[in-house]
Amino acid sequence: MGVRTRTETNPGAAGRAMPADQPGSVRNVVLVGHSGSGKTTLVEALALATGAVNRAGRVEDGGSLSDYDEIEHRQQRSVQLSLVPVAWGGIKINLLDTPGYADFVGELRAGLRAADAALFVVSAADGVDGATRMVWEECAAVGMPRALVITHLESARAGFEEMVQTCQAAFGGDDPDAVLPLYLPLRGTAGADGHSPVTGLIGLLSERVFDYASGERKETTPADELLPRIAEARNRLIEGIIAESEDETLMDRYLGGAEIDMKTLVEDLEKAVARGTFHPVLAAAPAAEGARHGLGTIELLELVTGGFPTPMEREVPAVTTPDGARRPPLTCDPDGPLAAEVVKTSSDPYVGRISLVRVFSGTLRPDETVHVSGHGLEDRGHEDHDVDERVGALSAPFGKQQRTLAQAIAGDLACVAKLNHAETGDTLSAKDQPLLMAPWEMPDPLLPVAIHAHSKADEDKLSQGLARLVAEDPTMRLEQNQDTHQVVLWCLGEAHRDVALERLRTRYGVQVDTIPHKVSLRETFGAAAAGRGRHVKQSGGHGQYAICEIRVEPLPGGSGIEFVDKVVGGAVPRQFIPSVEKGIRAQAARGVAAGYPLVDVRVTLLDGKAHSVDSSDAAFQTAGALALREAAADVPIHLLEPVAEVRVLVSDEYVGPVMSDLSGRRGRVMGTEQSGGGLTLIRAEVPEIEIGRYAIDLRSLSHGTGRFSRDYARHEPMPPQLAERVREQATAAA
Repeated sequence: MGVRTRTETNPGAAGRAMPADQPGSVRNVVLVGHSGSGKTTLVEALALATGAVNRAGRVEDGGSLSDYDEIEHRQQRSVQLSLVPVAWGGIKINLLDTPGYADFVGELRAGLRAADAALFVVSAADGVDGATRMVWEECAAVGMPRALVITHLESARAGFEEMVQTCQAAFGGDDPDAVLPLYLPLRGTAGADGHSPVTGLIGLLSERVFDYASGERKETTPADELLPRIAEARNRLIEGIIAESEDETLMDRYLGGAEIDMKTLVEDLEKAVARGTFHPVLAAAPAAEGARHGLGTIELLELVTGGFPTPMEREVPAVTTPDGARRPPLTCDPDGPLAAEVVKTSSDPYVGRISLVRVFSGTLRPDETVHVSGHGLEDRGHEDHDVDERVGALSAPFGKQQRTLAQAIAGDLACVAKLNHAETGDTLSAKDQPLLMAPWEMPDPLLPVAIHAHSKADEDKLSQGLARLVAEDPTMRLEQNQDTHQVVLWCLGEAHRDVALERLRTRYGVQVDTIPHKVSLRETFGAAAAGRGRHVKQSGGHGQYAICEIRVEPLPGGSGIEFVDKVVGGAVPRQFIPSVEKGIRAQAARGVAAGYPLVDVRVTLLDGKAHSVDSSDAAFQTAGALALREAAADVPIHLLEPVAEVRVLVSDEYVGPVMSDLSGRRGRVMGTEQSGGGLTLIRAEVPEIEIGRYAIDLRSLSHGTGRFSRDYARHEPMPPQLAERVREQATAAA
């Protein structure tokens, strides 16, 4: 074998994952890669190789790994994080399959939080994309161990050696020898298309051939013509391993001609992989029809169980009490204080809410009461939590099947039923010792989607459906805009939006329609003006009588509405002056030209008249509103649009196109600065009406590598021609 397991258990013991009894017998591995790279296919191949499923992809109780979300079946791609636990060599391996599409990066981040190591799946047909490079850098920043798996070697465009070089350039940084293959593919006889299929692997350390041509892994001796190729790659691998060794004398011995024994090489390799300083490259392919072992699956399982770290080797996230008091660091100890985190929330039409939980410390048991601490995402419609709640049944998922667990120890993952308050990112701890974990970084949703109920029946269910939808997805933000009176879902992209609306319809029975998103425009006076409001009605009985005269002057931006009383001689009785102000402010909120709130003016009440019997609070409110409307009729009314401060982080090669695009959106580039790693930060001010779809357009401009954030800066006058178009639309809609 190329790599041996660190455990002393039988490496051939296989089957479905049993409950873990100690953290050292668990490996948590997240699969990362772009959409279509083959992550889900690889998970299914590993499940078949371990005996967790049969050759038809079924488990003994009838479930299937293909029983995923129906939306995934329709879209032909993963849209959510899924857990598949398998067993190999007495080790429970929790495989976390993540979506590869950028719109579901929240699911990817959750998988990274729950895992202790990452497998980067790279398609030999498609190469490495910018988004995968960015995730690699995130893992590097926290020291997460990583290995690479090259798939789709059956493609006519595929070349293993070329892809290794691509991976070294993308992931090796200053040290390409930190990314090296452990095995070389062995190709069979070329077919009619001239392409030679991969039928086996050559172990560089063991110098053995592992033949998969028959569908079962067979070990043989390499042919003589392969030996020069093996020797060259093997020497480079050994030098790469020795360079990462903690034994500083090893390189001198090797260069001096000493033979380094296999045990030392394997141990140093495993340590370097677990430290995250060496990144082995493997190849894999699904099993052929009727076969049990897919190419490279055994080698990959050996690497995971032998080279990837146990949960005990990972630092537990920092904890505090819910009120912010610091607590001593925790360790991965089943007997320690309970500290678990909800990494995913989903809903089942029969079971209800299901929470996927990573236990970092202590032991989680069914039917016990735990404390649920909130996650700090209140600005996205997720309320903070600080409540006690009873844990329902614990289970391990397999497709849509759930297998009951008696407990979940530190280092393991489990599904918890019926946690009605807990949401993604929440901490579960002992009720008498509540803890709160520092949350992981969530991407900010920047694509607004305005919706309204399709029918009256949908309107009755909309509020509850949206609440459940947002509870499942912390990357989504729900906004009830008080200015535009729109219900807005903020999403990460179009695919994210489509999945959210489909889940509303299929899971919660709520049909919604999307409508154009409105930005919060404002109105203001372009010059000073005077207005007279006269509200006089005599229709028998008690009448209405109120007259007021005002002057309106524009103020600097951000001043709001300022009301000044300059009435003399009691022309307007003192008790009715607040009524005039109330009427003016109410009319300002409704707008005076296109129906948008009026801001940044000073309204001065100068004079008026009252009647001893017929004047009233309501009459003077009406007179104040009429006076403001009359003043607005005599001067230009400017429309103000919100301007956002935008920060775009993009690869240096795309700076030019991005800056040009921002200028085309009426943006003002305020400056740029280098951010290291070949990235540039661009600062600009852009009207919000121009960046409604920027989350989509930036992704296209930067080939998926650009990120941006936005903050409200101020309101500014809209260009006259654009303002006139908005007024015409408002008039047509009235």
